[in-house]
Amino acid sequence: MKRGKLLCLSLAMILLLTACGGGTPAESAQPSASPAPSETETAQPMAFVLPCYPSGGFHPITGTNRTNLTLSPLLYRGLFSVDRQFRAQGELCESYTVSEDGLTWTFQLAAAAFSDGSPLTSAEVVSSLELARKSGRYASRLAAVSRVTAGEGAVSVALSRPNGNLPVLLDVPVVKETADPLRPLGTGPYYLEGEGDALHLTARAGAAVPLTGIPLHAIGASDDLVYAFDAREISLVDADLTGTNALGYSGRLETTDYPTSTLLYVGFNAQSGPCRDKLVRQAISCAIDRKSIAGKLLAGHAAAAALPVHPDAADFAAPPDSALEADPEQARALLSQAGWVGEDGGKLRRGRSGLELTLAVNLENTYKVSVAEALAETLDALGCTVTVSKLPWDDFLAALQRKNFDLYLGESTLTADFDLENLVGPAGVLNCGGFIDSETNALLDAWRSARGADRTAAATALHARLTEMAPVAALCFKNGSLLTQWGQVSGVQPTQRDVFAGLSGWNIAQF
Repeated sequence: MKRGKLLCLSLAMILLLTACGGGTPAESAQPSASPAPSETETAQPMAFVLPCYPSGGFHPITGTNRTNLTLSPLLYRGLFSVDRQFRAQGELCESYTVSEDGLTWTFQLAAAAFSDGSPLTSAEVVSSLELARKSGRYASRLAAVSRVTAGEGAVSVALSRPNGNLPVLLDVPVVKETADPLRPLGTGPYYLEGEGDALHLTARAGAAVPLTGIPLHAIGASDDLVYAFDAREISLVDADLTGTNALGYSGRLETTDYPTSTLLYVGFNAQSGPCRDKLVRQAISCAIDRKSIAGKLLAGHAAAAALPVHPDAADFAAPPDSALEADPEQARALLSQAGWVGEDGGKLRRGRSGLELTLAVNLENTYKVSVAEALAETLDALGCTVTVSKLPWDDFLAALQRKNFDLYLGESTLTADFDLENLVGPAGVLNCGGFIDSETNALLDAWRSARGADRTAAATALHARLTEMAPVAALCFKNGSLLTQWGQVSGVQPTQRDVFAGLSGWNIAQF
């Protein structure tokens, strides 16, 4: 294998395929206390304080510090925000028009000002989008943007191919650069003040927010973040409760889950081995109990999904609930059609060959190993012989590159428009199994370019083809989790990109 190709795959997978990293279901925003306090217990005095990493910088486009990026919606706004149903909501965009061919979008800007009082202009929007096109955080989603130009109170975005749901990709923060490259100005309800470790957020005049000022608690390392929350020095933390960053959180806390576009799925080797046969892929998908995986193995911090699109997403007709449960009889019938038969519940055979499968998984993620082992047990019960290949990250990437697997357990954060080209397209960086189907490609293009009411019909046709061809078997979409100190905050409605969504409706107790 060429080292350069493996390096490219590794970089792409780091961006798109999460190696390591929430209880209430995704569709519920009601907080749950853990552990529940007694009726006589009262909350301890505490100010509302948020964490930050002063050394990490606060640029919302080029920054990489997760905790500081969590603060971004308080400081910056984009043309749009994305709600819990993955729909675009206008922010700095007042209205827009689309050319007949779907390749040119023109966005009229709303009246807004930066925190220094200067008015928002199309020049700042263009420069922010151009910066995003070159950034590690946004470049992939904006790959089809060929040109961004400024007009009088408007911005035009030209595409190399149509995307009828472009607005959900344009929640990119708009900034006004300053002499400090790590602290640009924004149009959000707060602005950042202070220096060094003495930082705080100050509400802008007229902002509809519950607090006029929010102190920031300086953090130096991830362990400090856990300690600061457990010690009640900070009020909230955004966490992945299925990942390693959830370790250590305890005490009197409330957890509010929110839906994300992070998909957990089984990928198939579509070029060699038993999974070349779509009937085998269909059978494996039928055998999976998605509700059990989401509810038990991910402790309810996930939404079971039979297709690689979130069940809460707009323009999507979710399949029946039965599609989320295991159907071993149908799985055996499909395997029988493919020629794999067994007697009295024994191992499946086709001629002299047994149905032997290798399932690759990254061993450095505990919950993924648990899911892989549960899948192996399910397939063993069907009469397959499954070997779970638990690999370090680099070896896992190498196995995917070489197609040294029959199945692999993957995780990918999809864009909010649920474009599946990277996952199942012929040149998709996550199409590790080499799936190729011209009809799927045509339906992908048709769905991507569809607008308005046409999107639902286009999605239905695409999803029917994906069910038939089974290039991947979706398992669930992970939830994010907002952890808050017990009794301090209510009315929260977090979203994937903004845990402070609906802040004007929050009730914050300042003990």
